Amino acid sequence: MENKTDMAMFHHNILFIEGLTVTEQTFYPAFILFLLAYVFIMVSNIGLLVLITMGKTLHEPMYILLCNLPVNDALGASVLIPRLLYDVVKPASERYITFSECIIQAYISHVFGTTSHTVLMIMAYDRYVAICNPLRYPTIMTNKMVIKLTVFAWGVAFVLVGILLGLTVRLSHCRSSIENPSCDNPSLFKLSCEDLLINQIYGLTFTAVLWASSIGSIALTYVRIAEVCLRSKNSALNSKAVTTCSTHLLVYIIVLCCGFIIIVLHRFPDYTFHRKMAGIMFQVVPPGLNPIIYGLQTKEIKQKILNIFGKNRLNAL
Repeated sequence: MENKTDMAMFHHNILFIEGLTVTEQTFYPAFILFLLAYVFIMVSNIGLLVLITMGKTLHEPMYILLCNLPVNDALGASVLIPRLLYDVVKPASERYITFSECIIQAYISHVFGTTSHTVLMIMAYDRYVAICNPLRYPTIMTNKMVIKLTVFAWGVAFVLVGILLGLTVRLSHCRSSIENPSCDNPSLFKLSCEDLLINQIYGLTFTAVLWASSIGSIALTYVRIAEVCLRSKNSALNSKAVTTCSTHLLVYIIVLCCGFIIIVLHRFPDYTFHRKMAGIMFQVVPPGLNPIIYGLQTKEIKQKILNIFGKNRLNAL
């Protein structure tokens, strides 16, 4: 009886995960592509983080808040891509994950998605203060305020996603198959045969509030910035606004489009494969593009990179 109970508990805690579906022809290209993408994401984001940390001229509120972005991008890529690479080398029938590991992966994945919005929201607020209240900027954007904004960005994600996954963990599950390349909240609560109404209501409310807050706050911020720039005759201020805001806006649009594609594809069951790939791309494309965009578009960061490469070239000679 004890052996049967132990076996039942074992099967209860072990889940089959679909992983990344590849054929013999696409095995090597898929593995190499994701491996190179992961290396690039980690090197570029950690490099950007080190560059801002080590460069004293970049120790300003705008760049300190920017540090949240590469941290979040590296976190999001690390929870997904290594597991995908592991599943690729495993036969489809041997792709297993424990229930606890699945919960952790889902939690970090949802924190990544939520923080992508909240970090860009606090960065938009920083740009708003810098352009609309330049004289009060040093008194508003103090170190204390930067810490408060950072805690807000991460705290909101940790708490709201914690509730989201907490409602799922409470459910018993009668199925053991994750029909997705990775674990997420919908995949987890679909394992249960219980009533899912509370989970669905909270999930939809959470998504709607996050997106409404994100789009609404950033739209209002840019409308206000546009008004100030149109009234201002200061060409230097307008040029700075265009440079810094265009970079931020481009990153935000990429995050928004990747997330929007996933939401739309959820409404079309026939496009299951496309939805799964869109979910993977959400945790690969923005983390890969963000450091490139900020590195090329932000004058101070670009200059710092050029100075480093210039010194290395001189040393080599």
